[in-house]
Amino acid sequence: MQTATVFNVQKFSLDDGPGIRTVVFLKGCPLRCYWCSNPESQARAPQLEWNEKNCVGCRACLAACPGAPAAGPEEKRHVDVRAVSADSPEAEAAVAGCPGRALTVAGRTRTVEDVFEECMQDEPFYLQSGGGVTLSGGEPLTWPDFCVELLTRLREAGVDTNVETTAHVAPEVFDSVTALLDHAYIDMKHWDATAHREGTGVENDLILTNTRRAIERGLDVLVRTPVIPGFNDSTEDARRFAERLHEMGASRVQLLPFHNFGESKYDLLGRDYRLHGKVTLHPEDLEEFRQAYVDAGIDAFF
Repeated sequence: MQTATVFNVQKFSLDDGPGIRTVVFLKGCPLRCYWCSNPESQARAPQLEWNEKNCVGCRACLAACPGAPAAGPEEKRHVDVRAVSADSPEAEAAVAGCPGRALTVAGRTRTVEDVFEECMQDEPFYLQSGGGVTLSGGEPLTWPDFCVELLTRLREAGVDTNVETTAHVAPEVFDSVTALLDHAYIDMKHWDATAHREGTGVENDLILTNTRRAIERGLDVLVRTPVIPGFNDSTEDARRFAERLHEMGASRVQLLPFHNFGESKYDLLGRDYRLHGKVTLHPEDLEEFRQAYVDAGIDAFF
């Protein structure tokens, strides 16, 4: 039976596909978007996290991890979570021995059967609302065998299926997973390959190709664009995005205004956040941006 690293299962979601949904978040992503609101989703393996608010400064974690580097201010000196494998016995001892529960682990290995059973707990809500299960991440398609096995089980049970994906995977992998979907929410982060690489670490050619393939096959595809200040938020960007959408055969896009809700997660992982202090955008801030899509014949909404 296939396994994957799952870092969250969110129940009763209304924003990740039709109806009431259960969202399964898998760790691992080939992109490194500097605005990522789930930085704990990027690495495939479980990771240690440290919460300063809960730390009592006892240094028990340092005693449990001899030889590991320390981090933090003197009054809250703790093990550097970037330097210790969350799967190690030392990490397990540090987490278990932390009196304030300042140390936690993001992600754990789970089987298809385990995740399937948890999803099916909410089957009555799917039936009543037209909902189902959405695979998200990270990039869930970095676990193709797990996705195929889980989606097959869900479809056999009559459950509606969706995926939230970057589409930055090999076409044969993309096809094997999307063949088992009722819907696909695909991110389009920039219209230009060079800018896309600067913002995410990869170019956008594979993403555009896979998105076009899915649309041509008749899959229910929703393109979504996170609108990031200084990266892709000009009206010229909107016009060029619209051109790309027309080229792929897409007629609508959901705009996702930038928010800083994930900023504190970088602190948990001991990482810097490039957009620290940036103000959250709201739909009213982006009306001119949205109108540029509409003027180009694209149904753009928030």
